[in-house]
Amino acid sequence: MSEKEPTLSLNNEEPVSNNLATMAAIKSKLYAGGQLTKEEAMALIRVPLEELCATANEVREHFCGNVFDVCTIINGKSGKCSENCKFCSQSRYYRTKVDAYSLIGSETIVEQAKYNEERGVLRYSIVTSGRALSSKEVDNVCESLQAVQKESDIALCGSFGLLEEKEFAKLKQAGLTRVHNNLETSRRNFPNVCTTHTYDDKIAAIRAAQQAGLTVCSGGIIGLGETMEDRIDMVIDLREMGIRSIPVNLLNPIPGTPFEGNEVINDEEMSRIIAIFRLLAPDAYIRLAGGRGLLADKGRQCFLSGANAAISGDMLTTDGITIEQDMRMLGEIGYEVVLCDD
Repeated sequence: MSEKEPTLSLNNEEPVSNNLATMAAIKSKLYAGGQLTKEEAMALIRVPLEELCATANEVREHFCGNVFDVCTIINGKSGKCSENCKFCSQSRYYRTKVDAYSLIGSETIVEQAKYNEERGVLRYSIVTSGRALSSKEVDNVCESLQAVQKESDIALCGSFGLLEEKEFAKLKQAGLTRVHNNLETSRRNFPNVCTTHTYDDKIAAIRAAQQAGLTVCSGGIIGLGETMEDRIDMVIDLREMGIRSIPVNLLNPIPGTPFEGNEVINDEEMSRIIAIFRLLAPDAYIRLAGGRGLLADKGRQCFLSGANAAISGDMLTTDGITIEQDMRMLGEIGYEVVLCDD
């Protein structure tokens, strides 16, 4: 990346020096159906945070209104993962204190689905460790999805690794509506994070899910040694694939993993990242996910800087923020919790 400070030029005009004029030009471009280029997004790194976040919040309200998408997850299969993602406590490559267990049964999955639905959650995701579910595990998950549908109206999502289209189609037929599969970081940075599968393997799985008729939730983790340019590149790739649910995780450095010493991103930087992501993907659901509890305000400022979705409750191997706390905060801000299926 060049050492020259990026400048923002919109609609082939000269670079805009006045920050308020810059923000007005961005809104005009987006409201007219345009998209920010990478160069334009990079220039936002230098815009004062307050003005940037205010603009991102206005853009969010313009495209999405005051609706907010809340989901919860259950750790359906934990540990002993064959992949070497350097951030993950569930990889068999690292010595961590994570519990390891095989695929849980339908009874537990149904029980938790009902628990979450009773608290106002409208989407529930089953997350499993490993490169991909086996054929038998896919069948077992299908049984669990069908069991949930008999006792709950909650929408069903799943994070099952690098499956193929036929497997996604079987899961969709059983009641799955959305698949989660994070890119994690940019194409450039991905080999620094994982070497047992590739960025293109991720994209292939996302495309397979889309071909099966499922919507896709895909984003990344902030704090993997990436640059702001890497973050922007990742969102542009997601935008090009038509992804409209973009989870943004904040790395929680886990002892025993290679990234245990990584610096935790601060609240101000996270707000800037969220705002830039909003302006890159103006009609998306920017979802605060893992690591949100590390933020001093638990994400409130991010929810006023362009974010309009969140994973609530506990994460996979770390504590989260309770559903009750989140619902109270969202009500105070003025959001309405709805199911967003785009």
